[in-house]
Amino acid sequence: MFDDVTSVALHSALDGLAARQKAIANNIANVQTPGYHATRVSFEDSLRAALDAGDAPVVSPTSQTSLEPTREDGNNVNLDTETLSSVDTNLRYQLALRAMDHEFSLIRTSLRTQG
Repeated sequence: MFDDVTSVALHSALDGLAARQKAIANNIANVQTPGYHATRVSFEDSLRAALDAGDAPVVSPTSQTSLEPTREDGNNVNLDTETLSSVDTNLRYQLALRAMDHEFSLIRTSLRTQG
């Protein structure tokens, strides 16, 4: 019932955004840890490619260590970048949740009219 393209794509997006938010929180928690390198999570390009190809858009997020320059202590976490990324990720997550809620609302309406 929930294996239509839209539901699967939204589920993949929510998973990717949740993974990104965890990585951001971990990066912020380690902003003062010498030698720590930030983690970046990506999934949008893979999701877009799967949707464009007409495949089932089940996409797993990928994590990569940031190659951004480091400070003298070897840490490359930029608090400004992480904060902006956190806000962006939270807004995207809220949007995806609203879209998923709309999907469920359509199903509820459909079931009510059939019953």
